[in-house]
Amino acid sequence: MAHAELATEQMLLKEIGRTERNRRQIRGWLAAVLFALFALVLVGGATRLTESGLSITEWKPVHGVIPPLSAEEWEEEFRLYQRIPQYEQINKGMTVDEFKTIFWWEWAHRLLARGIGVIFALPLFFFWITGRIERRLRLPLLGILALGGFQGFIGWWMVSSGLAERTAVSQYRLATHLTIACLIFAACMWIYRGLCPHSDDAHPTKRSQGMAAAIAIMSLVQIYLGAIVAGLDAGLSYNTWPLMDGAIVPGGLFVQQQPAWINLFENPKTVQFVHRLGAYLLFALALWHMIASLRAAPETTHARRSVLLFALVTVQAAIGITTLLLQVPIGWGVLHQGGALVVLGFAIAHWRGFVGTYPTDTAIEMRD
Repeated sequence: MAHAELATEQMLLKEIGRTERNRRQIRGWLAAVLFALFALVLVGGATRLTESGLSITEWKPVHGVIPPLSAEEWEEEFRLYQRIPQYEQINKGMTVDEFKTIFWWEWAHRLLARGIGVIFALPLFFFWITGRIERRLRLPLLGILALGGFQGFIGWWMVSSGLAERTAVSQYRLATHLTIACLIFAACMWIYRGLCPHSDDAHPTKRSQGMAAAIAIMSLVQIYLGAIVAGLDAGLSYNTWPLMDGAIVPGGLFVQQQPAWINLFENPKTVQFVHRLGAYLLFALALWHMIASLRAAPETTHARRSVLLFALVTVQAAIGITTLLLQVPIGWGVLHQGGALVVLGFAIAHWRGFVGTYPTDTAIEMRD
């Protein structure tokens, strides 16, 4: 009997060790995916700020990996660009060499997106067929893969909005494209964090987990609002702070009367003001969460994370104000977008920290 119990215990320890090795491998894979997604969002921001997003006027999911390789191919690509309103109204007279600058930004953005598809799909397939992915993670990971494929369609849907009548893409489609990218990033971070060891510290307050969730969700909403600002170039005007157009609450926020709500998405002044309000709300939530955590349980890991989260939100607010005051130079604009993703990623990890580590399949079987 003792021999059987010992054998069972050894088998259990072996299974636990195997699960931990698998989790380390999956964490490494997801960390690489997160890094690639972060780079993709930064390149996407630079593409938007350099007005390069319409330089490739055709969607070629496979053939588009290969850039023009000869003078004739460059001329053909340039001729396609010359047909759209952005060239006629903004860049008329541009040379082929000048065109190459904006082309390479968009090409790099699309290449990175395709690359992320590969580094997500191939390891997922390998981990799946070798039994390294636990059952509860299979559908979520497949969902992320499907969302990534849908994001490719959304990207072209966004670009197509600027090829016929507009000189830039629709702010609605730009915001949708960025938000889905951030949802993919957040989902990968959620799973990554769930596979990491967690502390056993109790929640500082009953509302701590809910507040962490609210901060994470508000971080995503703020990114959406920022994309609307970018889509309308709303950051290029009213470049003062804390006053806006000489007032705390500027006039003319609802000049478009029918319907009034359209100002929230199409009036640059209103859009920028709402983005400012979103920043103030996010700052207040992070501050409140930090103070409550430190008062209730200052020695816990949760409280220490709340301090770091507030620090990240504060730094991001400072970057945003600086970007506005400098009238959105490319470097600061990209830094601001990257900072937003850092805040979102840490907010998701902080929220996930209250939930705890995923139970293993072995633990679930033992429990059942």
